[in-house]
Amino acid sequence: MAREGLISVRSRLGAKETIDVLEQAIKAKGMTVFARVDHAAGAGAVGMELRPTEVIIFGNAKGGTPLMQANQTIGIDLPLKALVYEDATGKTWLAYNDPHWLAERHGIESAATVVEAMTKVLEGLAAQVR
Repeated sequence: MAREGLISVRSRLGAKETIDVLEQAIKAKGMTVFARVDHAAGAGAVGMELRPTEVIIFGNAKGGTPLMQANQTIGIDLPLKALVYEDATGKTWLAYNDPHWLAERHGIESAATVVEAMTKVLEGLAAQVR
């Protein structure tokens, strides 16, 4: 299911393994993992069920700062986030915001090189679980 600005990639791995591989790949690229948010665990803590659903928040100042220099409102979308979830059929997906869409959303035209680099990094991360 396509959503504007959202890139979804089917993972060959299960949800837990996907998020763990993603975290390792992020760190191997020299980026910081700021947090992992386990939505399924949160649901369980209040007596509700949710299929595996986890967000990883990551990035680095070298990539994000030029975008925020162009327009600080992009700070609402940075650092980068990726969602790993299991759908109703048991398939695992990795989803993330398209950097080009983020730049367009915030009217940033002056940082095309950074947006391209960010796109390549995210595509490389997705390739680790595809």
